[in-house]
Amino acid sequence: MSRLSLRARLLLLTTGLLLAGLTLVSAVVSDRLERYQLGQLDSQLRSFTALISRASTALPSGADPVTAYPERLQPALDMFGVPYLVHLDADGTIARDIQSSRLDKANLPPLGDLRAIPAEGTPVTLRAADGRERWRAVARAVPGAGETVIAATPLTELDATIARLRTTSLVSGAVLLVLLSGVGWFALGRGLRPLRRIEHTAAAIAGGDLTRRVPDIAAPSTEIGHLAASLNTMLGQLERAFADRAASEARMRTFVSDVSHELRTPLFGIKGSAELYRMGALPERADVDETMHRIDREATRLAGLAEGLLLLAQLDEAPEEQLDRAPMDLRTLANDARHDLRALDPSRPIELTGPGGDGPPGPAQVHADETRLRQVVTNLVGNVATHTPPGTPVRIGVGTEDGAALLEVADEGPGMAAEQAGRVFDRFYRTDRSRSRSDGGNRGLGLAIARSLARAHGGDVELETALGEGARFRLTLPLLDQAA
Repeated sequence: MSRLSLRARLLLLTTGLLLAGLTLVSAVVSDRLERYQLGQLDSQLRSFTALISRASTALPSGADPVTAYPERLQPALDMFGVPYLVHLDADGTIARDIQSSRLDKANLPPLGDLRAIPAEGTPVTLRAADGRERWRAVARAVPGAGETVIAATPLTELDATIARLRTTSLVSGAVLLVLLSGVGWFALGRGLRPLRRIEHTAAAIAGGDLTRRVPDIAAPSTEIGHLAASLNTMLGQLERAFADRAASEARMRTFVSDVSHELRTPLFGIKGSAELYRMGALPERADVDETMHRIDREATRLAGLAEGLLLLAQLDEAPEEQLDRAPMDLRTLANDARHDLRALDPSRPIELTGPGGDGPPGPAQVHADETRLRQVVTNLVGNVATHTPPGTPVRIGVGTEDGAALLEVADEGPGMAAEQAGRVFDRFYRTDRSRSRSDGGNRGLGLAIARSLARAHGGDVELETALGEGARFRLTLPLLDQAA
């Protein structure tokens, strides 16, 4: 069965059920008809034996209704459907009997079977002497005479009727079974057509076409409709998962390439300086001091890069464990950021305002790790100092907005294109792709670290920018009462 198609198995199942149903109906109908006809015959036999037994007591002594009027009784036998009438005496021998002219003596029931019939009128089925026919007989005692009257009739016509009924049921059932099987084959084929379309869609997807979807092959309220909708949802998720995996692999390849480059450059610098010293190419003390300074600078850059990568890995795995939270106000960080930026570039106009530049700075109480948030703000300020021309105005806003604490750093620099803004938080991404090391060991990691730290606090860092319109980085965090 497991090798057969679903269509063939369903057809076999329905055909088997139909065959069982037809067989059961035929058996019930034939059984009920047989019982009905036997009931009719039993009623006739009981009535006739009762009539004969009463007639035997009503006639003068010595008269016998079985033989007294044979010319009248024999036609009555055929009329009443009782072709064989027997009168047994007290010792069980046949005293008198009369039979229809249509009967053959060889087909009559044997005497021993007639004697065994109970005399209270219970119908009994007998076999003829030659064993080929069945008989139905009823016996009744003659009151006060010790004799028994037996009326019997063959069941030939009844058996023939039942046989014809069964034959007709068999032939008609076979024809009906064939017709319905043919109709069922085509109906199942039409009903399973949606499944074949689903199968073709699955085969196309297995072949690599992840954009294929199951068409609308049935109403959404049907089982096939539910299946198609569920499959399309699953296929959409699979397509997104494959796309995400491909994008993740591409990002990982880029990340590994960038990490390799970032690590290789300071290592080569350290190794080259060490080779120069080993080869005696630094005869003067000043040359040695300059080389050691270069080694120290590259080692510092390498250590910063390693610390940044380690922090990002820790934030990816268990962000909450990297935080030591305490109540604080973002105004402290905003004021410190203003002083830091002024120390980096005294020529810059720096303004400290509320969110969006409206009014003075407002309170922004949060439950956070102050050291980590200082790292976030330092990265944002350092990004402004690095990517905007000296003297570019900067605004630092702090307060609450839309139920969240906000610290923003906005500049009037050159801004970024939409494609650059969408990737600025990627690790090792640089808008100009320059390999300059002017910003230290966190080259390409500062904004990625800033966003990861913000999200570890339950907030985020977002960028609003456009070419020629400057950039605004917004650090949002849950308020102190919300974080508690």
